[in-house]
Amino acid sequence: MDRQTVGSAHRGRLEVEVRTEGRSEVVTPVGELDHHTADLLREPLESAVEQGRTRLVVDCSRLEFCDSTGLNVLLGARLKAEAAGGGVHLAGMLPMVARVFEITGAEAVFTVHDSLESALDA
Repeated sequence: MDRQTVGSAHRGRLEVEVRTEGRSEVVTPVGELDHHTADLLREPLESAVEQGRTRLVVDCSRLEFCDSTGLNVLLGARLKAEAAGGGVHLAGMLPMVARVFEITGAEAVFTVHDSLESALDA
């Protein structure tokens, strides 16, 4: 990872792909999730819940970095999805991202899967 880009205001560091697969809305953040890019993930997660797609699967396999702001986006999505009768499943976290969840204890409040396939099958 190019450490010079961490914390910069360049929003191009995160892309978010969204697709519906069966009963799940699959949201795939690609790149770095931080204070500057958090809205790029928040918006499709909130939109999915507003449209009644409350089973959210976040494919983290291409998420290279996540700070506390990104973690808060995911926690907020979890609360909204659960209030609507759904939930958030995290799949395929890379070690650096998984460590953030481990250190903060957030892994205990999410359903975490080793792979996207296992999250979709759950």
